[in-house]
Amino acid sequence: MAKLEIACFNLESALIAQQNGADRVELCAEIEMGGTTTDFEIIQQARENLTLDLYVMIRPRGGNFVYSDEEFQQMQKNILAVKELKVNGFVFGILKEDNTINSEQNRALVDLAKPFPCTFHRAFDEVQHPFEALEQLIDCGFKTILTSGQAQNVTEGMNRLTELVSKANNRITIMPGGGLRSTNIEVIQQKTKAIFYHSSAITDGSETASATEVQALKSKLQ
Repeated sequence: MAKLEIACFNLESALIAQQNGADRVELCAEIEMGGTTTDFEIIQQARENLTLDLYVMIRPRGGNFVYSDEEFQQMQKNILAVKELKVNGFVFGILKEDNTINSEQNRALVDLAKPFPCTFHRAFDEVQHPFEALEQLIDCGFKTILTSGQAQNVTEGMNRLTELVSKANNRITIMPGGGLRSTNIEVIQQKTKAIFYHSSAITDGSETASATEVQALKSKLQ
């Protein structure tokens, strides 16, 4: 059966995700920024209260995905600190000024995160040559790419997502995310044949996941 990751912007969402059948939590802060690194105290509380896999966003700020030397050093420090909290994986992504993959910096963070797996987040949707980027990310050692198929949402990006899953050929997991809801997850799965899906499960404009939506998302996966 395909698996479900819930993007959680607070501890309450993480607990809701666990209680309603999610397979993994991506913990982050600042929903309006698309996710940044959350407080270490919240990560610690999440680890103490969750038995499912806990991935943590490593992103020092909102905005673009090109980081200064100081920001890159902060990302390194955050990975080392969060590793001590016994999480299960990390989520990050670094681009160059021309929106190509910054292989050197990404590889350095993947190596630093070992033995924990890493997901390259939706910075992927900014790249100009997605299939070239796919190969670079495999080479960097990432295990998953979170993407909407380079569109506003997974429905619009469905064809590109299907191509990416095919090109990846089980060498890396392509995880559709971005506007994924219980109303469209079935058709997305039927079309793309992806094995892992990502949603905030937020249905009311708040920053907290809906228990009913998590259940509905999970129930529709085959």
